[in-house]
Amino acid sequence: MTSSSSLIDRAGLDRGKVRQLVGRGLDGADDGELFLEYRQAEALTFDNGRLKQATYDTVQGFGLRAVKDEAVGYAHASDLSEAALGRAAEAVRAVKGGHSGTYAEAPTRTNRKLYGDENPLGSPAFEAKVKLLESIDAYAREKDARVRQVTASVGASWQVVEILRADGETYRDIRPMVRMNVSVVAGDGDRQESGSYGFGGREGFQRLIEPQAWQGAVDEAIRQALVNLQALPAPAGEMDVVLGSGWPGVMLHEAVGHGLEGDFNRKKTSAFAGLMGQQVAAKGVTVVDDGTMQARRGSLSIDDEGTPTNRTVLIEDGILVGYMQDRQNARLMRMTPTGNGRRESHAHVPMPRMTNTYMLAGNRDPKEIIASVKNGLYAVSFGGGQVDITSGKYVFQCTETYRIENGKVGAPVKGAMLIGNGPTDLHRISMIGNDFALDPGIGTCGKNGQGVPVGVGQPSLRMDKITVGGTA
Repeated sequence: MTSSSSLIDRAGLDRGKVRQLVGRGLDGADDGELFLEYRQAEALTFDNGRLKQATYDTVQGFGLRAVKDEAVGYAHASDLSEAALGRAAEAVRAVKGGHSGTYAEAPTRTNRKLYGDENPLGSPAFEAKVKLLESIDAYAREKDARVRQVTASVGASWQVVEILRADGETYRDIRPMVRMNVSVVAGDGDRQESGSYGFGGREGFQRLIEPQAWQGAVDEAIRQALVNLQALPAPAGEMDVVLGSGWPGVMLHEAVGHGLEGDFNRKKTSAFAGLMGQQVAAKGVTVVDDGTMQARRGSLSIDDEGTPTNRTVLIEDGILVGYMQDRQNARLMRMTPTGNGRRESHAHVPMPRMTNTYMLAGNRDPKEIIASVKNGLYAVSFGGGQVDITSGKYVFQCTETYRIENGKVGAPVKGAMLIGNGPTDLHRISMIGNDFALDPGIGTCGKNGQGVPVGVGQPSLRMDKITVGGTA
């Protein structure tokens, strides 16, 4: 399939007939659309000195959605035919329950392109990708004798989406994605520890396969593993914590970001519900969701409803000023869609989701922040975390952490967990660094069983009196 061909034409369908069926399904609805998708994906994993897995997948299909007030009728199929569309149209009509709505105005259009149309699966060739993974494995083992296991992977996808509305408006987007990941296990005697590093974005493989880039990823994974090899059991208790810049923004994503999505606030199940215009964080804290960043993993030219993405300020100088909205929740809350209507595939309904969510920089030198802590932790990297949206409570696992003693970074520790409450702990931010950074392009966010690519970021932060679960 070429980047210029329509998915309707590719399926051999009559465009007039398709519009007629969509119009029938959405007749009397408040909103809705036909979402068409064609997606290719490839993943190669090299583990323990050999190619362990190579997968290639092609997905295509449609999802037809009718929206009436709070109700949604949704039908999807991988069979892109008039018969399947006809059945879907009859199925989604049931949501209207005999009531007639006023079909919502179409999204505005944008000429902005945040990424190219090129399909990254074709270049480099399969054999070249395998050779690259072999080179990564060999380089890691030569780098340090303590490296016992190496796992390297590359993945790419190319998604074409087409959105047809009952009013005849059509929207289209072509979305490339690549990623590389390196994990190593280093050992010393009976003790073994791991380290990992990944990077990618909405681009081709060109940047990733530069020797400087993949060797840098290997170096970082080994450095992290060797640090953990020296780590002592983490202390437990209440202490001041300094978060590093970049990927630690994933904690902000979980502890705060989900609570600022429109659906949770409309249903008043978010800890932030009803707090618009109020102080929800320390002064100086500004949090933004920005889907308009060039080639970033979480970026989209348009969301999965056809709305152009935005730079949406959520918290400004500690004040709650915005939510992330899809079309349905924005309409029900009498707000404006922000371009955050996202879905995993044609088999899923769209809902408000984050894109690239980050906290803006402050004016403190990171060294000054660390020097201000007498006894605490310096958390440089995180693994998994989870949050209860309603209460705001979160738990986060640290994968690279150090003691801070008398203002100096001390010994590495392992097994640290940060435990807290997002809305409460936003007020515990007492110093904000000037070293803002985004993550290297590895985030995937889960919500209601759907996963979508996202970005995170932040400067270094000091948070006072955070509960730490440890192993000491």
